[in-house]
Amino acid sequence: MPALTFHWFLPTTGDSRHVVGGGHGAAPGSAAGDRPASVEYLGQIARTAEQLGFVGALTPTGAWCEDAWLTTAMLTQVTERLKFLVAFRPGQIGPTLSAQMAATYQRQSHGRLLLNVVTGGESAEQRAYGDFLDKDQRYARTGEFLDIVRRLWTGETVDHHGAHLRVEGARLNRLPEPAPLIYFGGSSPAAVEVAARHTDVYLTWGEPPRQVKQKIDEVRSRAAALGREVRFGIRLHTISRDTSAQAWAEAERLLAAMDPDRVKAVQEGLATSESEGQRRMRELHRGGDTSDLEIHPNLWAGVGLVRGGAGTALVGSHTEVADLIEEYHRLGIEEFVLSGVPHLEEAYWFGEGVLPVLQRRGLWAHPAAPRAPEASTVPFAAPVEARP
Repeated sequence: MPALTFHWFLPTTGDSRHVVGGGHGAAPGSAAGDRPASVEYLGQIARTAEQLGFVGALTPTGAWCEDAWLTTAMLTQVTERLKFLVAFRPGQIGPTLSAQMAATYQRQSHGRLLLNVVTGGESAEQRAYGDFLDKDQRYARTGEFLDIVRRLWTGETVDHHGAHLRVEGARLNRLPEPAPLIYFGGSSPAAVEVAARHTDVYLTWGEPPRQVKQKIDEVRSRAAALGREVRFGIRLHTISRDTSAQAWAEAERLLAAMDPDRVKAVQEGLATSESEGQRRMRELHRGGDTSDLEIHPNLWAGVGLVRGGAGTALVGSHTEVADLIEEYHRLGIEEFVLSGVPHLEEAYWFGEGVLPVLQRRGLWAHPAAPRAPEASTVPFAAPVEARP
């Protein structure tokens, strides 16, 4: 059975031939308007991802992008198989309604919902939505939220009187089939605890393999102590070309288009982030230093100069990118959530260049590929000769 699952990304803040920023204290750049995040354009990306063999598509959450629930619900009508990894924040919606929405989504989409739970690393943005808890309290609330939601999905009637959430007699009339998988990321001790207790897939941003291994070991160890197993995924950008020189030339083109004043302003904004993961991303390029952005062979930190959140890219020939993916896989990474610039064209570069390499290595298979016919269990019978 092939070991790797790939998801793509839907740029619901807009797309461009340049890096579009936003999130974690960074405002989107003007390039976000080059290709508005219309259903028509996002539908192009979603159908392309589906055709190429991506299993799902991540849709972000925040004040800087379109709402993920509404946007992806529309996109289920222009796709057939693609799942949608909907990012949402527990502080903005109650657990019972969330569980009900997920159940409805599963019925109407025929089981195509995945959930990316985002606790929220920026208190200023959370307050704009009416959430005044601090960071550790938000993680504690996320734990309560996931406990309630999972119990509801099993058909239980839930009474919960917690420090942050309270429900009485909560119950779903119709359960989701299947219950959506829970994806979750975070680098702080509080985040690791939530991941170990409640999540199906722990997502990390694309740090160098040595640092990723440390995270995997920490989450796996804590989950094992609780009698659980967690799978692991990684969020990265990709620049894959027929040759290494072509890929690095594209990275240099993106870098050359980044105005130094914009880099400085974005980095000042990101420096205010409360997110431990964002702090670790900034450390990879030392808060905006462009002198040495290849932080591991074929891993480039240039995207994070003007973008919050995931800030590293796989850069190289199709074979080199496949090699680095395989290196992450040996650490325990099974799922890759990828994006590119622009998202439509880069999906083709990766899907037609890297995925066939991984397929030849036995690490990936198209999820919609027809199965080989199984051997018949009916005993062979010789044809009956015609009687005279």
